[in-house]
Amino acid sequence: MIPFWKNPRTDLSPLGDETAARTRIRRNSPPTENPELTPPRRLPSARISPIRAGDVLSPRQPEQIHDTMNRLLTLLFALGLLAVPTFGQTADGPSGSAPAEYTFRFVAGDDMFYIPWNGNGEELDRLLACIAENRAAILDGAVPVEVEGRCTSQSSAAENLAVAKTRSNRVKTEMILRGGLTEACFTTKNLASGGNLVTVRIVIPAGPSEAEREAQRRAAEEAEAERLAAEKRAEAERLAAEREERLAAEEAEAEREAREPVVRIEEPAEPEACAMGLDLRANLLRWATLTPDLGVEWHISDRWSLGVGGSWTSWSWSDKDRRYALWEVAPEVRYYMGAQRRGYLGAMFKAGAFNYKLSETGRQGDILGGGLTGGYILPLGKRLALDFSLGLGCLHADYEKYRVIDGVRVRQGSETRNWWGPVHAGISLKWNLF
Repeated sequence: MIPFWKNPRTDLSPLGDETAARTRIRRNSPPTENPELTPPRRLPSARISPIRAGDVLSPRQPEQIHDTMNRLLTLLFALGLLAVPTFGQTADGPSGSAPAEYTFRFVAGDDMFYIPWNGNGEELDRLLACIAENRAAILDGAVPVEVEGRCTSQSSAAENLAVAKTRSNRVKTEMILRGGLTEACFTTKNLASGGNLVTVRIVIPAGPSEAEREAQRRAAEEAEAERLAAEKRAEAERLAAEREERLAAEEAEAEREAREPVVRIEEPAEPEACAMGLDLRANLLRWATLTPDLGVEWHISDRWSLGVGGSWTSWSWSDKDRRYALWEVAPEVRYYMGAQRRGYLGAMFKAGAFNYKLSETGRQGDILGGGLTGGYILPLGKRLALDFSLGLGCLHADYEKYRVIDGVRVRQGSETRNWWGPVHAGISLKWNLF
């Protein structure tokens, strides 16, 4: 018996060689007078009896088996050829996109876009809804919009193309005015065939399926969980390393202290603004006005002090026609604030006498008053400091007016005045004696 794949009369494929094709023609043709071209006799039934051990095959039986197997192979190959276009379309076609098509019909010979006519209103609502849903992607260029205008009602192709262009522009105008699109969003094509209509196609990228979204969600959750776990492990490792380093440093420090005695060097303390003892002070502002000023301050505690200052001067010039004379005594009590005791508040009392004659009329009398004081101490060293002070209060003055006539003071009357405001100002140099 010859194997069926080696039989020259076997149909290997629908596209077999010439010999096989002639064989198929002879088999499917009616009988002829030539006995050589007469096809073999077929069994009355398509069913093939199984071959059992001990059976003797008839001369016709192997040929029937071969013929049946050839038919089965031909059928299977034909089914494969039919499936090839489907598979190719799935692989090569736009599998990742889902085009949406909208058709608008026009009256023959007219380029006007009648929206309520022939279902155009419903189609336009569908189109605008699709544009509203994908407006951002359309404006970005990710979703193309194809507009195809057609016209066949005119006498010439040029006239049909002109009408088709006008129809396309009218549909695009609706999408621009009502959909918020721009001219750059469209790809326009006009034809002089296919009827009187305008077709709009929006190629919308197909989104992932529910299973893909679920898989992406699970993958994202797993990645996030892995990231959090990695961060937690890294943080735990960092804390453990820091703890080990700290323990090692503490052990090394303890061993070093055990081996060597610790020598502590005390840093020099910042000088206190208010040191205990007795201070000598001089108001530099008074000295600048040629009025000598000196005072002392006794610190009775770390916060409280008692002090007293005095000034005296006596000047005359222009043959004693001009005079500047003054003396005063000002006791004061202060309270120092802060850790370094640099700021203070206090109260002072002032008493003295004056004689001023800077013009034709001179004034001579007594002053009495006092007020509240405040200031700040700026240390310059261990024993020196600058004292900035200011006092506010009231001064009462009783004085006489006079003129000098022929070297004799002639009284011109008396006055009494009260002064509210600054009663003291000073930048004093302090020296701590002990």
